[in-house]
Amino acid sequence: MSNNVIGEHSRVTLHFSLQLDDGSEVESTFEGDPATFSVGDGSLLPGFERALFGLQAGDEAEIEISPEAGFGQRNPQNIQTVRRDHFSPDIELEPGLVVSFDNGGGELPGVIREIGDDEVTVDFNHPLAGQTLNFRVKIIEVASVN
Repeated sequence: MSNNVIGEHSRVTLHFSLQLDDGSEVESTFEGDPATFSVGDGSLLPGFERALFGLQAGDEAEIEISPEAGFGQRNPQNIQTVRRDHFSPDIELEPGLVVSFDNGGGELPGVIREIGDDEVTVDFNHPLAGQTLNFRVKIIEVASVN
């Protein structure tokens, strides 16, 4: 193990769990393999990465990430109605179903919220938007990458 401190040019291996304020666990690596990432590679939220700065191998921490530093606040404009005939008849629509839409530059996922006779309400907000994210981390290894 190294004594490097997490900063801008770090490669970090850690265990983490993510819980919401209601206590529900969204994800955890504690029962499996740890996660490894390089700071700034885009695999983790920038707010979460910054909260790790200064930690080193062996450290454990609890980190709270506000919605603004996480996935943002929910935006009512990201809830759209789509004509039901825009969906393939092969798809069995139900609330909670995640459907991918072609937005001209790639795929955009949306969650079905309501199904009417002619229209379907689709929520394009990130599922964790508006949520405070509560992380528990255990740093396994920190290496410098240059």
